[in-house]
Amino acid sequence: MLSRSLSAVAIRTTVIRNLSSAGMILPRSASSLLKNSPASLVKRSSITRSFSDKSAASAIDAFKLSCYLDIDYTISEDATVYDAVQKLSAYDVGALVTVNSSGVMSGVISERDYICKIALLGRTSKETKVKEISTKAGNLITAKPTDSIEMCMDKVLSRGIRHMPIVDDNGGCVGFLSVKDLLKEVIKTKESEVKRLASFALGGF
Repeated sequence: MLSRSLSAVAIRTTVIRNLSSAGMILPRSASSLLKNSPASLVKRSSITRSFSDKSAASAIDAFKLSCYLDIDYTISEDATVYDAVQKLSAYDVGALVTVNSSGVMSGVISERDYICKIALLGRTSKETKVKEISTKAGNLITAKPTDSIEMCMDKVLSRGIRHMPIVDDNGGCVGFLSVKDLLKEVIKTKESEVKRLASFALGGF
């Protein structure tokens, strides 16, 4: 029982330290609220372990909350760049998945492609096809539906990209994510963790 009590106290101390580093100001009464019986502390320590057991959001979860969910985020690779720009503007998005004549993903075209490969080079968007400037499928960084948000963030940050297709085991595109979608999930997760830690430290469990 003594070792359990000491372990619980250590967990309590860690929680308070985490809240403090997160910038949260705790009331003076917090210390007295934390001074519960060893049995209560052991019970709470088991609850804190459940924090790490909580299922993490996946790439497909982020897609379900993305603006791309409710739009047709694909465009034919044989369409003109002008058509692609019109669609980007209409949907207020930064990239589209390109597809071939069979509807299979062939790449991605983004606003950056237009700026770097059309505008700066003096080319004409109405006379240039999407497939001439898009990033081809073989060079794309993709995510699996079950990839964690952390894995997705690592991919976009390490490669300096802003959009990433979600591809199933058969190579089919089942979703599309922007870095903004991933950041929203990261912020939501962190806020949830801080709230749970605060509730634990202040006797909410």
